Amino acid sequence: MARLGVLTFHRCINYGSFWQARCLVHGLRSLGADPVILDHRSARVSRAELRCALRPLLPARTAPADIPLYASKARKFLSALASLPLSAPFALDDPAGLEDCDIVVIGSDEVWNLRHPWYGGYPLFYGEGLRARSLVSYAATFGNHSAASGLDHFWAERLSKFDEISVRDENSRRIVEKAVRREAALVLDPCLQFPETIVSCRHTASRPYVAVYGHSFPAWFQKAICRWAAARSLPLVSIGYRNEWADEQWLDAGPYEFAGCIAGAEAVVTNFFHGCVFALLNTKPFACVLSDYRSNKIVDLTQLVGAEPHVMAPGTSQAEYEAILDEAPGRAIAERLAQLRAQSRTYLINVLN
Repeated sequence: MARLGVLTFHRCINYGSFWQARCLVHGLRSLGADPVILDHRSARVSRAELRCALRPLLPARTAPADIPLYASKARKFLSALASLPLSAPFALDDPAGLEDCDIVVIGSDEVWNLRHPWYGGYPLFYGEGLRARSLVSYAATFGNHSAASGLDHFWAERLSKFDEISVRDENSRRIVEKAVRREAALVLDPCLQFPETIVSCRHTASRPYVAVYGHSFPAWFQKAICRWAAARSLPLVSIGYRNEWADEQWLDAGPYEFAGCIAGAEAVVTNFFHGCVFALLNTKPFACVLSDYRSNKIVDLTQLVGAEPHVMAPGTSQAEYEAILDEAPGRAIAERLAQLRAQSRTYLINVLN
């Protein structure tokens, strides 16, 4: 059997990063492969992750009472990470100790985002230093690096060496097309591609609730959501981050608890990409709002699956909030997801063979 390595941001203390890494390796296993996550280590990156985990709302300060809860959340991520199939560890700055692979799959996550605050600019994620017979990407993204900014020749030259390229958003597809003069396949995020992989801690709530995932929501969005939830006597439960406008805070939720919280919610309110993803895979009503960092990803995802009405704007009427939060995503979205799963599966089978 071919030795298959997956290179991604598996050590991020972030629900989406954990789940897309887990879903990709288990999804590849369901296709007959035996993947391991290439376990890169960096003391600098680890310190940055921990700082962000303990102070996630920067520049706002973390309340002293919240720090132990965020620390507990980080420990749950480290425990969950230990369950993933990992290679022997190697230095992110010097991958000379990395084992040879027959195939390396780079992605998902923002592996090509040159603006990522601590992973941006590492040539490893562009294939530099990897010893593999075949180098491919799956659902890679440039994150908030816009296609309008282009891609420097240094990075484009490295992408040109990939045997196959797939991305998860239109912005990334345009960057590849312009910089490498190749057409990248558009595929689903691993969580949407392999939803059967997601296991969760069952969340037993005393009454129905709405999950709030994200932070730094605009005031106009907060007011509209609070008005909608109050009219239905639904408490707002903020998971993973403090949102003072929510009724309850669940700051120390681990990745399995996060999955259970979304699965058990009546609706999802988010400004994060994977908030939308988990709402879609659980067929939950959801409303999302754009942020500067995540606008590319959310806009492209909702356009890809036909969920554009779920993106709220300052002029969105209360009636529109009611329309999308009172009903689960329609059949057309489910059919589009099924079509995209078939395309994504074909891509993966082709690169594995």
